[in-house]
Amino acid sequence: MSKILGRLKEKKLLNRLLKSKNAEFLALYGRRRIGKTYLVKNFFEEASCVFFHVTGLQEGKLEEQLELFTKQIGIMFYKGANLAPRKRWMEAFEDLTNAIQTLPKNKKVVLFFDEFPWMVTKKSKLLQALDYYWNRYWVSDPRLKLIVCGSSASWVIKNIINNKGGLYNRITYSLKLEPFTLGETRSFLKHKGIPLNLQQVLSLYLVLGGVPHYLSRLNKGKSAAESIDELCFQTNGLLFGEFENLFKSLFHESEIYLKLCRTIAKYRYGIGQAQLIKENQILPGGRITQRLKELEDTGFIMSFIPYGHKEKGVSYKIIDEYTLFYFHWIEPHLSAIRKQDRISGYWLSKSKTPSWRSWAGYAFEAVCYKHLPLIRRALHVDPGAEVGTWRYTPKKRQPDEEGAQIDLLFDRPDGIITLCEIKYTEPPFAIDKAYAKNLLNKIEIYQKHTRTQKQIFIAMITSGGLKPTLYSEDLITQHVGLEDLFRE
Repeated sequence: MSKILGRLKEKKLLNRLLKSKNAEFLALYGRRRIGKTYLVKNFFEEASCVFFHVTGLQEGKLEEQLELFTKQIGIMFYKGANLAPRKRWMEAFEDLTNAIQTLPKNKKVVLFFDEFPWMVTKKSKLLQALDYYWNRYWVSDPRLKLIVCGSSASWVIKNIINNKGGLYNRITYSLKLEPFTLGETRSFLKHKGIPLNLQQVLSLYLVLGGVPHYLSRLNKGKSAAESIDELCFQTNGLLFGEFENLFKSLFHESEIYLKLCRTIAKYRYGIGQAQLIKENQILPGGRITQRLKELEDTGFIMSFIPYGHKEKGVSYKIIDEYTLFYFHWIEPHLSAIRKQDRISGYWLSKSKTPSWRSWAGYAFEAVCYKHLPLIRRALHVDPGAEVGTWRYTPKKRQPDEEGAQIDLLFDRPDGIITLCEIKYTEPPFAIDKAYAKNLLNKIEIYQKHTRTQKQIFIAMITSGGLKPTLYSEDLITQHVGLEDLFRE
């Protein structure tokens, strides 16, 4: 039985790569802890092939990287023989090429260079060596399947996938490994013997996201609140000290990236790039744009252009669940937790407070943005519909005018605009007279300022269901429930 849960598309791609009659070059990337190594290692160790796996050493020197590489050649091809370490990557790749030639001509060979960006030390000329050996020898060997992997997504994209030198257009496959969806998370936990209901799984997802390594640390017989308490609010908890190490492993000058994320996290509905630069006192230019792109490539933030406000440029918002949770709930209490002022059960009490419910609404919106294909399906929205959010803030000289926020909207090609209200509640949400009035007011403000002539429909997306009321019957055309977000 396969050890790999889910990942059906990814396994299909790896199987196609292995069965190919040509040499293949896969660039694999995804944030740390997402399961890249687990996926590749378990897939190919169960397959009929020679699997050469070497991992870069974080902050390791050139000689240390070469020593590990040479040692692995001895283990895999020469029954553990101690080979003399090389001083240059050209020599190391020559040793690897010679070792491959000793294998039977019908034996597939998978070369897995894990955390490759760590291997590329300053002045190592590793990329030049890879370029030379791929183009000169490996590409003509149909047995060979090369997988270059890294957690630094932007590095892999820039230096491997979009390489402008000898590796240009040499990649045959690229794969970004994404976090589990809600449905995949539930299946993963069920396989671990943790059959939680949808609300409990959602509560965990709001904090951990769909990161397999975090989910693998959950224990049977624990509620979501108990598990979060153990992982995040005990000094020995995995996620208590994970955050800064996570950024340090991904980014040089990680404090700058942390500062950007902290600023973005303050703005529930996103912050424009110009304001972000101003608040962080950063000089505008290519470097800030590149750093934001790196944060987006790694899955911490998303960029978007607010619907109807294209002239205002790009805005950013945090979409990584653990990042949001850390800034709001863990970081402010770090010193107290270290002094052991936090006892077991701390989070159980906090998760019942109004501040948690307000924050959970924020986090639930981010989860919904990650599950847009399922929301589209539930609403039967055409794939050609434009998706976005919308916000109107009155100018200071118009104190009597009201603002409005649309959580999510679909501008459909059939003359309909579906405005979506996203609500996080545990019991079913009931639309009362005041809320109905607020909804009608939103529609009026939206129509006035967008000047749309399209038909407006209102849909509710809720975590706890929608309680039928007189107002919901009159106003709501469609409802997306939690069960819709859990579909696989």
